[in-house]
Amino acid sequence: MNYRPNTLKALLLACCVTTVPTASHVLFAQSSTTTTTKRKHVAKKPSIESQIEEMRQQFQTQIDQLKQQLNDRDQQLQQAQDTAKQAQTAADQAQQEAQAASQSNTQNNEAVTNLQNAVQSVKADSDQSKQTLATVAQDQKVIKKAVLHPDEIHYKGITLSPKGSFIEAATVNRTEATGGGINTPLTGIPLQNANEAQLSEFFGSARQSRLALKATGKLASMTLTGYYEMDWLGTGITSNNNQSNSYVLRQRQLWARAALNSGWSFTGGQMWSLVTETTNGETAGTEILPGTIDPQYTAGFNWTRQYGFRVVKDFRNKLWLGASAENAEMLNPSGSSLPTNLLIGQPGVGGGLYDSASTYSFNLAPDMVAKAVFEPGWGHYEVYGLARFFRARIYPNAGAATPSSAGAYNDSTVAGGIGGGFRVPVLDKKVSIGLKGLYGVGVGRYGDSTIADVTLNPDAQLAPLRAFSALGTLEYNPSKRLNLWSNYGGDYVYRRYFGKVGYGSPLTDMSGCNVEPVPGGDTSPATPSDCGGSNKDVQEFSVGYWFNFYSGNKGRLRQGIQYSHFRRDIWSGDGGTTNPGGGAYGTDNGIWTSFRYYLP
Repeated sequence: MNYRPNTLKALLLACCVTTVPTASHVLFAQSSTTTTTKRKHVAKKPSIESQIEEMRQQFQTQIDQLKQQLNDRDQQLQQAQDTAKQAQTAADQAQQEAQAASQSNTQNNEAVTNLQNAVQSVKADSDQSKQTLATVAQDQKVIKKAVLHPDEIHYKGITLSPKGSFIEAATVNRTEATGGGINTPLTGIPLQNANEAQLSEFFGSARQSRLALKATGKLASMTLTGYYEMDWLGTGITSNNNQSNSYVLRQRQLWARAALNSGWSFTGGQMWSLVTETTNGETAGTEILPGTIDPQYTAGFNWTRQYGFRVVKDFRNKLWLGASAENAEMLNPSGSSLPTNLLIGQPGVGGGLYDSASTYSFNLAPDMVAKAVFEPGWGHYEVYGLARFFRARIYPNAGAATPSSAGAYNDSTVAGGIGGGFRVPVLDKKVSIGLKGLYGVGVGRYGDSTIADVTLNPDAQLAPLRAFSALGTLEYNPSKRLNLWSNYGGDYVYRRYFGKVGYGSPLTDMSGCNVEPVPGGDTSPATPSDCGGSNKDVQEFSVGYWFNFYSGNKGRLRQGIQYSHFRRDIWSGDGGTTNPGGGAYGTDNGIWTSFRYYLP
């Protein structure tokens, strides 16, 4: 506190004066005392001046004490102010030091962060260097593999691959002869009393050996693919087994495809029909075939391999919709007592590069196939429709006493069917189960047995035959080297007859079915004379395995065995007394072996 000394002194003096008794009071008091004293004893009274002096001294003493106290307090206050000032100075200095320390700490943190970033950068550079080295090493490995063990050959921006090519040594041993080599003519399975049924047969052949070449070129908006596949199962004019098995190359597949990035693809050439089951959408080249060694595959399998132009749209690798126009060929009308006053085709003309020993139908239009494939993530599912168009020219007066072409006209009819199938993996994808089939009229050509497409009515008009095919498959892969498979299927054709004319007529002469004929004449060795019934169905059960001795970048060495049991049934007819019931059938058993080396 800041008090002025003089002011404080005046205040203290006024207080003292106020508290000191007046002179009259003192005198009065002294007079009273004196009077009383006089009564007792007489004493010497102090003077007023001495009393005042004494009081003054007392007041002075008190004032001095107060001054000293004020002075002490001023000193203490000054000391406190100095201490506070020092403390403030120290606080300011401490704050400055704290700020400096904080700034230094921030700088240290920044330095630490920068150091950490630098360490991370060095580490990243080290990782990048390691990755670069790994990439370089991998590239070197790929380049070395491409040079020493190329999967593809690069030529002017395209890749060439021989994948699918193999060399095969195959054999077949049948209990009843067919004369078909390693290929089984299913409608030629000999009836039980036919000449061929009395003999077995053995054939060995390398004709199924195959050459394949696939070319792929990638553009910004599409991928172009060309594929060529051939074997030696063709037959030339001079081909025989007498001394040199000189069989000619056969065109199996020869097609080109443009697959756009938008999901559209366009494929044209000779390929498997769109009715054939595929493994990836509707993509040509991904067909899934029975595991047989027999190049005729198995009864119930639906297929052709012919010219086609296919358009497919891929919807996110889940759904495919496609359509194709395919080369048509009507199998010759089949049945008993058929009229002959019609023209459906003719033998090949040499100038047209057709075989003169075969008959080619005059097709009205290509066969049309529309197909949907669905792959939801488990299994493969298909459904399709098939449309066919048959045509013949009929001559009503061809059998008149004076034959003429008067009144000749063209007869045409539409046929077709529906088909589909599925294939699903089970047991951790070690087992695959499949089922497929086709039902319709005039669809016999698309069954593996090629039983019949049409028959004729008495006026020679075309009458398509109702038929169906079905095939069940089961495959088991206990390891990567071993594949076990089995198939059961069949092709079935219904009757269609007009009295004795037509297909499967019960009036057909079947009296000779139980008698082995004498060789000669125009009777097929597989069918006895007077046994002219039409094929009803062909069934086949087959089982086999494939085992890979080696599979790697040097190719694949594979061995397999197949066993098949066949049964061919004939529609019953008039058996007379020698063949009660008028039925006939034939069975056969075959064992195939295969030893193959596949190009890598």
